Amino acid sequence: MQKPKKVVLAYSGGLDTSIILKWLQTEYGCEVITFTADLGQGEELEPARKKALLMGIKEENIHIVDVREEFVRDFVFPMFRANALYEGLYLLGTSIARPLISQHLVKIAQEHGADAVAHGATGKGNDQVRFELSAAALDPGIRVIAPWRLWDLTSRTKLLEFAEANQIPIAKDKRGEAPFSVDANLLHTSSEGRVLENPADEFPNYVLQRVVPAEEAPDQAEMVEITFERGDAVAINGERMSPATILTKLNEIGGKHGVGVLDLVENRYVGMKSRGVYETPGGTILLEAHRGIEQITLDAGAGHLKDSIMPRYAELIYNGFWFSPEREALQALIDKTQEHVSGTVRVKLYKGSARTVARWSEQSLYSEKHVTFEEDAGAYDQKDAEGFIRLNALRLKLIATRNARVAKKR
Repeated sequence: MQKPKKVVLAYSGGLDTSIILKWLQTEYGCEVITFTADLGQGEELEPARKKALLMGIKEENIHIVDVREEFVRDFVFPMFRANALYEGLYLLGTSIARPLISQHLVKIAQEHGADAVAHGATGKGNDQVRFELSAAALDPGIRVIAPWRLWDLTSRTKLLEFAEANQIPIAKDKRGEAPFSVDANLLHTSSEGRVLENPADEFPNYVLQRVVPAEEAPDQAEMVEITFERGDAVAINGERMSPATILTKLNEIGGKHGVGVLDLVENRYVGMKSRGVYETPGGTILLEAHRGIEQITLDAGAGHLKDSIMPRYAELIYNGFWFSPEREALQALIDKTQEHVSGTVRVKLYKGSARTVARWSEQSLYSEKHVTFEEDAGAYDQKDAEGFIRLNALRLKLIATRNARVAKKR
């Protein structure tokens, strides 16, 4: 295959992507453009710029973009309208960031006239699929380079040797055995590998990055009120905030109370099982609150339909199909259900739990006069239930009669 002339690299400034940057330069002799996304990972990103400059990247070819608001507004919030959970548990923190990164990679490639994009995902994981399916959907003519599937740097030792041979700075802690691998953004922190590889071993508390162990959380519960408009959070404790600010604040509150830790063995799209520890404090509170406001504002038929498609929707995101027509079709259905999902939910946080304790809305479907155990002033005629039950029982009676008749003839 012809060597690329200009490549846009998803660049973190870490050891792996720095090695990839140099490998692209030496293997293809191509011009490299770097893209570093500020997804709220909590790291200073200017060192990435300095490192790219040190490795010969032109200033105009270094892109460091704050995408936190875009990430939460256009990716996280639409996903949370669906209450999406992969395999019933995982809040998709890594999965939902990849299409955004891919979108910017492709956009920058088009602006610079680049003929390829590159990523640092390995051939064993899901991210390679997510990056490449997204790129294909956004620009069918773009070439995607995945060095981990091409080079012979197949061990940590070989990577370090390559770095030293090419004067790539190596942090001291990178020379030893890393205890685990971490990926972070504003929605979550994901930890995998090394000390976490044996699912029979409880993970050590030092793995936790943004959530305190539940045992060390405050002994006093805290209440937080979240206000929604059309399915999206717009305020905390009555104060309106931007999407990214809301998630940042919920992360802070939830992390303090030990909320949002998940130890999961999941099924990767590439076929293997993997064990990860996920910390999603703000997302866990947000999911609980969104469920809480839907309880009083969403019709049963619409809500049950929405719940039935959620596993498929979550699987599409996990597997990298954010830009697929089927995900967009499901999103349209989900967004339609959110037209009246507005109101406020009070959530109680205490030692690892986030629990809805109150909810209210001007668009509520809840009618106290219909469900009261006291006098209902004629709101509901209990005699109506007799005919309702009789009609619903008819087919069951016919089946039972048929079965008795067949059994009698045997």
